[in-house]
Amino acid sequence: MGGAGARPEPGPVRILLCDDHAVVRAGLLALLGSASGIEVVGEAGSGEEAVAMASHLRPDVVLMDLQLGPGIDGVEATRRIAPTGVHVLVLTTYDTDADITRAIEAGATGYLLKAERPEELFAAIHAAAQGRTTLSPPVASRVMDRMRGAAGPTLTDRERDILGQLAHGLGNREIARALFISEATVKTHLGRIYAKLGVDTRAGAVAVAKEQRLLP
Repeated sequence: MGGAGARPEPGPVRILLCDDHAVVRAGLLALLGSASGIEVVGEAGSGEEAVAMASHLRPDVVLMDLQLGPGIDGVEATRRIAPTGVHVLVLTTYDTDADITRAIEAGATGYLLKAERPEELFAAIHAAAQGRTTLSPPVASRVMDRMRGAAGPTLTDRERDILGQLAHGLGNREIARALFISEATVKTHLGRIYAKLGVDTRAGAVAVAKEQRLLP
Protein backbone atom coordinates (compact mmCIF):
# COMPACT_ATOMS: atom_id res chain seq x y z
CA MET A 1 0.00 0.00 0.00
CA GLY A 2 1.32 3.43 -0.90
CA GLY A 3 1.10 6.36 1.44
CA ALA A 4 -0.72 9.58 0.72
CA GLY A 5 2.38 10.97 -0.97
CA ALA A 6 3.02 7.92 -3.14
CA ARG A 7 3.59 8.71 -6.81
CA PRO A 8 1.18 7.06 -9.25
CA GLU A 9 2.55 4.32 -11.43
CA PRO A 10 3.37 5.64 -14.91
CA GLY A 11 1.00 4.46 -17.60
CA PRO A 12 2.09 2.46 -20.64
CA VAL A 13 3.91 4.16 -23.50
CA ARG A 14 1.28 4.92 -26.11
CA ILE A 15 2.42 3.98 -29.61
CA LEU A 16 1.21 4.88 -33.10
CA LEU A 17 2.49 2.52 -35.80
CA CYS A 18 3.17 3.83 -39.29
CA ASP A 19 4.08 1.36 -42.03
CA ASP A 20 2.53 0.96 -45.45
CA HIS A 21 2.65 -2.85 -45.27
CA ALA A 22 -0.31 -4.33 -43.41
CA VAL A 23 1.58 -7.56 -42.72
CA VAL A 24 4.43 -5.64 -41.10
CA ARG A 25 1.99 -3.65 -38.97
CA ALA A 26 0.28 -6.87 -37.89
CA GLY A 27 3.64 -8.36 -36.91
CA LEU A 28 4.60 -5.27 -34.94
CA LEU A 29 1.20 -5.18 -33.28
CA ALA A 30 1.61 -8.77 -32.11
CA LEU A 31 5.19 -8.14 -30.98
CA LEU A 32 4.40 -4.97 -29.06
CA GLY A 33 1.35 -6.62 -27.54
CA SER A 34 3.72 -9.00 -25.77
CA ALA A 35 5.74 -6.18 -24.22
CA SER A 36 4.94 -4.75 -20.81
CA GLY A 37 4.46 -1.03 -20.52
CA ILE A 38 3.64 -0.50 -24.20
CA GLU A 39 0.21 0.10 -25.73
CA VAL A 40 -0.50 0.51 -29.45
CA VAL A 41 -3.21 3.14 -29.84
CA GLY A 42 -3.34 3.36 -33.63
CA GLU A 43 -2.05 2.18 -37.00
CA ALA A 44 -1.31 4.33 -40.03
CA GLY A 45 -0.60 3.09 -43.55
CA SER A 46 0.66 6.38 -45.02
CA GLY A 47 2.56 9.48 -44.01
CA GLU A 48 -0.50 11.67 -44.27
CA GLU A 49 -2.50 9.28 -42.11
CA ALA A 50 0.28 9.22 -39.50
CA VAL A 51 0.35 13.02 -39.30
CA ALA A 52 -3.43 13.21 -38.87
CA MET A 53 -3.58 10.39 -36.33
CA ALA A 54 -0.66 11.77 -34.32
CA SER A 55 -2.49 15.07 -34.04
CA HIS A 56 -5.72 13.35 -32.98
CA LEU A 57 -4.41 10.58 -30.73
CA ARG A 58 -1.38 12.39 -29.24
CA PRO A 59 0.64 9.20 -28.72
CA ASP A 60 3.91 9.24 -26.79
CA VAL A 61 5.84 7.77 -29.71
CA VAL A 62 5.22 7.26 -33.42
CA LEU A 63 7.03 4.20 -34.76
CA MET A 64 7.79 5.43 -38.27
CA ASP A 65 8.91 3.61 -41.41
CA LEU A 66 10.72 5.72 -44.02
CA GLN A 67 9.40 4.35 -47.31
CA LEU A 68 5.63 4.69 -47.35
CA GLY A 69 4.55 4.35 -50.96
CA PRO A 70 2.53 7.15 -52.60
CA GLY A 71 2.27 10.45 -50.75
CA ILE A 72 4.72 11.90 -48.26
CA ASP A 73 7.50 9.67 -46.96
CA GLY A 74 8.45 8.95 -43.38
CA VAL A 75 10.93 11.81 -43.25
CA GLU A 76 8.36 14.40 -44.26
CA ALA A 77 5.82 12.90 -41.87
CA THR A 78 8.45 13.12 -39.11
CA ARG A 79 9.13 16.74 -40.01
CA ARG A 80 5.44 17.53 -39.54
CA ILE A 81 4.94 15.49 -36.36
CA ALA A 82 8.10 16.28 -34.37
CA PRO A 83 7.30 20.00 -33.75
CA THR A 84 4.06 18.98 -32.02
CA GLY A 85 6.01 17.36 -29.18
CA VAL A 86 5.23 13.76 -30.21
CA HIS A 87 8.43 11.73 -30.36
CA VAL A 88 9.19 9.87 -33.59
CA LEU A 89 11.24 6.67 -33.56
CA VAL A 90 12.24 5.60 -37.05
CA LEU A 91 12.04 1.85 -37.63
CA THR A 92 13.29 0.93 -41.08
CA THR A 93 15.45 -1.36 -43.18
CA TYR A 94 17.33 1.58 -44.69
CA ASP A 95 20.61 2.73 -43.17
CA THR A 96 22.20 4.91 -45.83
CA ASP A 97 23.88 8.13 -44.76
CA ALA A 98 21.29 10.14 -46.66
CA ASP A 99 18.33 8.42 -44.97
CA ILE A 100 19.84 8.75 -41.51
CA THR A 101 20.76 12.40 -41.98
CA ARG A 102 17.35 13.35 -43.39
CA ALA A 103 15.48 11.59 -40.60
CA ILE A 104 17.54 13.11 -37.80
CA GLU A 105 17.39 16.58 -39.35
CA ALA A 106 13.61 16.16 -39.60
CA GLY A 107 13.45 15.70 -35.84
CA ALA A 108 13.46 11.92 -35.28
CA THR A 109 14.23 11.05 -31.66
CA GLY A 110 15.78 7.70 -32.61
CA TYR A 111 16.67 5.56 -35.62
CA LEU A 112 16.33 1.79 -35.36
CA LEU A 113 16.76 -0.94 -37.94
CA LYS A 114 14.17 -3.67 -38.33
CA ALA A 115 16.91 -6.26 -37.89
CA GLU A 116 17.23 -5.33 -34.21
CA ARG A 117 16.11 -7.77 -31.53
CA PRO A 118 12.69 -7.22 -29.92
CA GLU A 119 14.27 -6.26 -26.59
CA GLU A 120 16.23 -3.50 -28.32
CA LEU A 121 13.03 -2.20 -29.91
CA PHE A 122 11.20 -2.18 -26.58
CA ALA A 123 14.07 -0.35 -24.89
CA ALA A 124 14.24 2.18 -27.73
CA ILE A 125 10.50 2.87 -27.44
CA HIS A 126 10.77 3.58 -23.73
CA ALA A 127 13.82 5.76 -24.34
CA ALA A 128 12.05 7.69 -27.11
CA ALA A 129 9.04 8.29 -24.86
CA GLN A 130 11.42 10.06 -22.47
CA GLY A 131 12.99 12.05 -25.28
CA ARG A 132 16.24 10.09 -25.19
CA THR A 133 17.98 9.22 -28.44
CA THR A 134 18.50 5.60 -29.44
CA LEU A 135 20.40 4.54 -32.54
CA SER A 136 21.03 1.04 -33.88
CA PRO A 137 24.76 0.24 -33.62
CA PRO A 138 25.33 0.42 -37.42
CA VAL A 139 23.51 3.75 -37.50
CA ALA A 140 25.47 5.10 -34.54
CA SER A 141 28.71 4.15 -36.30
CA ARG A 142 27.67 6.01 -39.43
CA VAL A 143 26.66 9.07 -37.44
CA MET A 144 29.99 9.08 -35.60
CA ASP A 145 31.91 8.69 -38.85
CA ARG A 146 30.05 11.65 -40.32
CA MET A 147 30.66 13.72 -37.20
CA ARG A 148 34.37 12.96 -37.27
CA GLY A 149 34.51 14.12 -40.86
CA ALA A 150 32.03 16.95 -40.42
CA ALA A 151 34.70 19.61 -40.22
CA GLY A 152 35.98 18.47 -43.60
CA PRO A 153 39.31 19.50 -45.08
CA THR A 154 40.60 22.96 -44.33
CA LEU A 155 40.72 25.04 -47.50
CA THR A 156 42.14 28.51 -47.88
CA ASP A 157 39.93 31.35 -49.09
CA ARG A 158 41.70 31.25 -52.45
CA GLU A 159 41.13 27.51 -52.76
CA ARG A 160 37.45 28.01 -52.02
CA ASP A 161 37.31 30.71 -54.67
CA ILE A 162 38.83 28.36 -57.21
CA LEU A 163 36.43 25.58 -56.20
CA GLY A 164 33.56 27.96 -56.79
CA GLN A 165 34.85 28.72 -60.28
CA LEU A 166 35.27 24.99 -60.95
CA ALA A 167 31.66 24.43 -59.96
CA HIS A 168 30.64 26.95 -62.62
CA GLY A 169 32.51 24.94 -65.24
CA LEU A 170 35.37 27.39 -65.83
CA GLY A 171 38.69 26.21 -67.21
CA ASN A 172 42.12 27.14 -65.82
CA ARG A 173 42.55 30.15 -68.13
CA GLU A 174 39.08 31.47 -67.31
CA ILE A 175 39.66 30.99 -63.57
CA ALA A 176 42.97 32.84 -63.82
CA ARG A 177 41.28 35.77 -65.54
CA ALA A 178 38.36 35.83 -63.13
CA LEU A 179 40.61 35.82 -60.05
CA PHE A 180 43.43 37.93 -61.53
CA ILE A 181 46.08 35.27 -61.02
CA SER A 182 48.28 33.28 -63.36
CA GLU A 183 47.36 29.90 -64.83
CA ALA A 184 50.38 28.43 -63.07
CA THR A 185 48.99 29.63 -59.74
CA VAL A 186 45.61 28.10 -60.58
CA LYS A 187 47.30 24.76 -61.32
CA THR A 188 49.20 24.91 -58.04
CA HIS A 189 46.03 25.57 -56.07
CA LEU A 190 44.18 22.81 -57.94
CA GLY A 191 46.88 20.33 -56.97
CA ARG A 192 46.48 21.26 -53.32
CA ILE A 193 42.68 21.10 -53.56
CA TYR A 194 42.81 17.63 -55.12
CA ALA A 195 45.14 16.42 -52.38
CA LYS A 196 42.97 17.79 -49.58
CA LEU A 197 39.77 16.37 -51.05
CA GLY A 198 41.29 13.03 -51.99
CA VAL A 199 40.37 13.30 -55.67
CA ASP A 200 42.24 13.56 -58.95
CA THR A 201 39.71 15.15 -61.30
CA ARG A 202 37.86 18.45 -61.54
CA ALA A 203 34.50 16.68 -61.48
CA GLY A 204 35.55 14.73 -58.38
CA ALA A 205 36.59 17.92 -56.61
CA VAL A 206 33.26 19.59 -57.34
CA ALA A 207 31.31 16.49 -56.23
CA VAL A 208 33.14 16.25 -52.90
CA ALA A 209 32.92 20.00 -52.37
CA LYS A 210 29.14 19.89 -52.82
CA GLU A 211 28.78 16.86 -50.55
CA GLN A 212 30.82 18.50 -47.78
CA ARG A 213 29.35 21.95 -48.40
CA LEU A 214 32.68 23.54 -49.10
CA LEU A 215 31.57 25.78 -51.93
CA PRO A 216 31.43 29.52 -51.23
